[in-house]
Amino acid sequence: QVQLVESGGGLLQTGGSLRLSCAATGRAFSSNTMAWFRRTPGKEREFVAAINRDDGNTFYRSSVKGRFFISSDGAKNAVYLQMSSLKPEDSALYFCAAGAKAYYSMNPAAWDYWGQGTQVTVSS
Repeated sequence: QVQLVESGGGLLQTGGSLRLSCAATGRAFSSNTMAWFRRTPGKEREFVAAINRDDGNTFYRSSVKGRFFISSDGAKNAVYLQMSSLKPEDSALYFCAAGAKAYYSMNPAAWDYWGQGTQVTVSS
């Protein structure tokens, strides 16, 4: 059984930086696609960034381009999201996901595995 565990969330001020981590465990985990989504109260889960761990290709939602950076560590089955120049509108519960056929899949339904989420709150 695959498990994704996020960490690194927190409370910070506008303009700050934060690094989220996601570790994948499970004897069968071999997905080459991993991603970050986020959700705010009353809204649908939205795509943030994704990576193809085999070739390093990445994909971002437009509002985070240039501020967020996704990376992975193959040896640790981990994916990271380095966030900088954070804004109050980035406040959300951030989820790690894995298992989509295409790393650029923005639809949550395309992803097979999910973590429980880590909260990021950016104060103005």
